[in-house]
Amino acid sequence: MSLFHDLDTYRSILESLPTGLCLVDMQKSIVLWSDGAERITGHLRHDVVGHSCVGEALLYCNHQDCEWCNEDCPLTRAMKTAHAIEATGFLHHKAGHEVLVRARAVPVRNAHGSIIGAVETFEDQHTALADHGANTLHLPGYVDEVTGVASQAMMRSHLRETLATFAEVQVPFGLLSIRLEGLADFRARYGVEAAASMLRVIGRTLEESLWKTDFVGRWSDDQFLAIVNGCSEEALRSVGERMRRMLASNGIEWWGERRSLPVSIGRAGAQPGDTLESLMERVQKSPVPSPLQRARAAGGDRTSGS
Repeated sequence: MSLFHDLDTYRSILESLPTGLCLVDMQKSIVLWSDGAERITGHLRHDVVGHSCVGEALLYCNHQDCEWCNEDCPLTRAMKTAHAIEATGFLHHKAGHEVLVRARAVPVRNAHGSIIGAVETFEDQHTALADHGANTLHLPGYVDEVTGVASQAMMRSHLRETLATFAEVQVPFGLLSIRLEGLADFRARYGVEAAASMLRVIGRTLEESLWKTDFVGRWSDDQFLAIVNGCSEEALRSVGERMRRMLASNGIEWWGERRSLPVSIGRAGAQPGDTLESLMERVQKSPVPSPLQRARAAGGDRTSGS
C-alpha cells in the first residue's frame, strides 16, 4: 500500500506547510495547525489544537465590531454557505500585536458530501519594511534598538524627503503622532523590560496597520510617528481611527496579568510651504485628551485631530 494512503502522512504534510493553515470542525475547534500558522500567529500547535479558534482569540483579532470575530468570520461563512470565502483582515498575534493577513476558507465534506468543518489558509501581508529600503534601515543609527522600527534620525530623513517631493509634485501626505500615555509611570512600576515589551508591541502593530507606501518610526521615548502617503485629510482621519481601534486591544502579559496603556493619536496634513518644523508643530498641537478624560471615554483611548 502506498504511504500516501496513510492519514498520518497527510497530516504531517499539511502541518509542515509554510503557509498558515487551520482545520476546524463544526464547533470551530482546531483540528490541525500548520508550521506557517505557528510562525504567523505565534501560537504553537500543541497549545491550540482542541481549542476554539475564536473563543481563545487564536485566529482572529478581538476589536469591537470586527467582522472576523463573530458569525461572519470566513470559516463560519464557508460552512454556512458551502462556498469558498476570501477575506483580508487582522489577526491577533500571541505577542499582542496585529498581523494583516489574506485568508481563504473552504468547507470540508465527508464521503457522503456532508459538511463536517472548514479549512482556512492565510498569509502575512506585511511588507512595509522590505519596501522601505531594508538595507538603509540596517545602517547604524537608523533602527530604534528597542522597537525595531525606524529611529528618529531615519524618520527625520524620510520626512524631509517626503516634504521635498510634496513641494515638487504636490502629492498629498499626512502625519500621525501616536503617544503612549503614562509610559514613564508604567516603566517605574513594572520595570524597563515591561516598558520595552509594550513599545515593541505598539511599534509592530503600527507597522502592520499601514500600507507599503507608508512609513512608521519612533520619535521620542513615548511617541511614534507615521507618514501616510497619498492621503487626504478625510483619509488621514480614517487611518487614525483604524489605528485607534487596533491599538485599543494592544497589551502585554506581565506576571500573569494583562497590562496596557491608553494611546492618543494626533494628525496633520501637509500644506504648501510646510517645513519639518511647521508640520511637527501642528501635529504636536493636535488636541490630546488627558489620561483621565480618555479613561472616562468608552474604550480608554481616542483619536484627536488638528
